[in-house]
Amino acid sequence: MKKQTYAVIGSGALGGLYGAMLARAGHDVHFLLHRDYGHVSTQGLTIESIWGDFHLPNVLAHPSADTIPPVDVTIVALKTTQNHLLVDLLPPPTREGGVVFVLQNGLDVEQQSVEVVGKERVFGGCCFLCSNKIGPGHIRHIDFGKIVFGQYGEISDVMTDKGKRICAELNAAEVDAQFADDLAVVRWRKLMWNIPFNGLSVVLNASTKSLMDNVEACQLSDAIIREVHAAAAACGVEVPDAAIEITLENTRKMKPYDSSMRLDYLNKRPMEVEAILGNPLRVAQTFGHEMPRVEMLYQQLKYLDACNANL
Repeated sequence: MKKQTYAVIGSGALGGLYGAMLARAGHDVHFLLHRDYGHVSTQGLTIESIWGDFHLPNVLAHPSADTIPPVDVTIVALKTTQNHLLVDLLPPPTREGGVVFVLQNGLDVEQQSVEVVGKERVFGGCCFLCSNKIGPGHIRHIDFGKIVFGQYGEISDVMTDKGKRICAELNAAEVDAQFADDLAVVRWRKLMWNIPFNGLSVVLNASTKSLMDNVEACQLSDAIIREVHAAAAACGVEVPDAAIEITLENTRKMKPYDSSMRLDYLNKRPMEVEAILGNPLRVAQTFGHEMPRVEMLYQQLKYLDACNANL
């Protein structure tokens, strides 16, 4: 069977890594780049990874979405703070019916892609990944890396088959991927990590290691994880109880890591506060459920985000 073609919208620490893995496996992968376009188009992509270091000298790099040809799968790896750009970025690579594969943090982040291509063509997924872009076209992947994804909206046999094919191609490219039946469980499961460890890393100015090494910070993280787990249940999403301790234990074992939200804050970039905290809070409230610790964290992050924006 002919290998599928891919486009990567957002070729940073996440999209650059997974796109490079697919390209190394022989797929045509088109990378949309902004500041790195000049470097990558001439020097290629450099990947340092726990899966093995490699260099891609010849990259299908694009400075504009308009030059990307129609592809089978378009990976959305932008920060959700840039989702307003999708109305212009998605039509070129999806114009012949290709699917959209949203790999972003948060809840209901697929909706803006649905508004462009329709709900019957969108997958959503979570990446359990520690990766940073450390220079132009240079990505350092230090831990984990699994993708768990599923269909957004109503399940169809056609999309299930397409999802399984994407999963198989990722696995063949040496990316640990799993196709799930219930995307809501996947999303809330990742929020159990993202809400406490992205949020507290900013408010407490701490790496994951610092949070786990401090008794009080670890207790607070545990309390927030349990609050998110309870909110998922209130919304009719049953995440296994074991996920609570697994989340803490994986973070204890994780190599010292600065969360994406902390890096955005330190670099004076907008943080994904709405996608990661605001959306779950609002969804839980529609079910009559409150998350007081998450609400306080949300308000603190909104304040810090506004302070950065006013500098």
